[in-house]
Amino acid sequence: MSPQAQDQAASLVQSVDWLAIAPPTIAAVVALAVLVADLFVDGRKKALLGWVSVAGLALAALALLPLLDGDRSTFCLTGATDVCSYAADRFTLVIQFLVLGGALLAALLSMTTLKDAGKDAGGDTDKAYPEGEFWFLLLSSAAGAALLPASRDLATLIVALEVASLPAFALVGIKHGDRKSSEAALKFFLSSVTATAVSLMGVSFVYASTGTLYLTEIATRIEDVDPQLHTLAQAGVVLTLVGFAFKTAAVPFHFWVPDTYVGAPLPVAAYLSVVGKAVGFSGLILVTVIALPSYADVWGPALAALAALTMTIGNVGALRQRTTRAYSAVRLLAWSSVGQAGYLLVPIAAAAYSEDARKAVGSTVAYALMYAAVNLGAFAVAALVARTKPLNRISDYRGLYASRPLAALVLGFFLLCLAGLPPGIIGLFAKVTVFSAAVEAGLGWLAVVMAVNVVIALFYYLQWTTLLFRAPEGETESHRVPAPLTAAIALTAVLGVALSGAPQLILRFSDTGLF
Repeated sequence: MSPQAQDQAASLVQSVDWLAIAPPTIAAVVALAVLVADLFVDGRKKALLGWVSVAGLALAALALLPLLDGDRSTFCLTGATDVCSYAADRFTLVIQFLVLGGALLAALLSMTTLKDAGKDAGGDTDKAYPEGEFWFLLLSSAAGAALLPASRDLATLIVALEVASLPAFALVGIKHGDRKSSEAALKFFLSSVTATAVSLMGVSFVYASTGTLYLTEIATRIEDVDPQLHTLAQAGVVLTLVGFAFKTAAVPFHFWVPDTYVGAPLPVAAYLSVVGKAVGFSGLILVTVIALPSYADVWGPALAALAALTMTIGNVGALRQRTTRAYSAVRLLAWSSVGQAGYLLVPIAAAAYSEDARKAVGSTVAYALMYAAVNLGAFAVAALVARTKPLNRISDYRGLYASRPLAALVLGFFLLCLAGLPPGIIGLFAKVTVFSAAVEAGLGWLAVVMAVNVVIALFYYLQWTTLLFRAPEGETESHRVPAPLTAAIALTAVLGVALSGAPQLILRFSDTGLF
């Protein structure tokens, strides 16, 4: 072999830091272990698979601790050690903590849902939900979601996005014989596949313009693109962002959200509302702030317009929900999540106009951490109510304080956090941080739109909150709450109260650069 050929071969050899890739790897390995174990575990002991999955997610989250010492990177080119496909920096660790923690809480909710489904099916859980497949899909999706924030090239980014998304399609439609679930999964799948195809076309355009897939290399080369390829590069930027805009449920890519959340098992809807958004927003941040800062004049105005549309349409959709409509509580949370996505887009749009873009997107990460804790908690209480009132109407929550005072107080606290009102201090501070990011970037009009939407959201959040403490209609019923569901509600409540008491634990991410 010639020396030149040897050099080319050596440049393809990549180093591997196993400690850096431990969190997503552990989730993936446990997923395979659960799938194999399902073949040998007796039907009456399927619940063990759930506990193994919870333990695996907890272990994956604990694997983040050794990475706190400093930034790590791996799968780097031998000839250029600063050009890597995987980076375990501060941004990566924060998003991985959010993803794995959200998946862990969703797993706790799922254990109760699967157990109840087994009772309804006469003790045979597989008639409603095939447990082995369910846990395999959840863990696989969590592994992909944990991989995405660490991705530093477009190929790995798209692969991670699909690994996180494909199992989610199956999770939405996993309930046997449920037409509503199947329709939701089909709508989710077709919409997502279309968005992915558009995004892949954008990636191909960016690659054709720059000759590289590495984000840092794209940032350097795209500044000196041949004038004849300038339009191609611009089209690639826009098309690449479409796929991530879909994952964040940004308007007009939001139409799948309400039906998908209603049709999916409630723990899966909770998972999509938090982990799905974390995937979309982390990918959006990586593409815009790291790979395409020189094209801020393209993606900045686009994201600002998307933020305004998303928060407005999301809040108006939530406002229109009738309290007596079937599944109106889930639909309200779905439309609310669309509105919250609009707030999360504001700092990313502001990054295009800010002198310190990486500081600006810190506001998105801070807000996402707050949203994850309280939104998962709201879904956990919704899962509790759904055990006795499966239609899950908002009117079903009337008088909840009389039958379950702690659950009512916790849900009220979560809703006030989402509204940004005391005692939900962390929600208030997170909104102020996002608002400040818009003002500092000179996007005064977007800050005004956000302020108007916050007022709109106050109405439906307070309406639901007051309903919890009204006199109940008819006799109140009280049932024993399973331990996993109790643990999920307790964990989110403790986290929300602790963050409201010490908001600096999260807000410090908006004061310093994340990369």
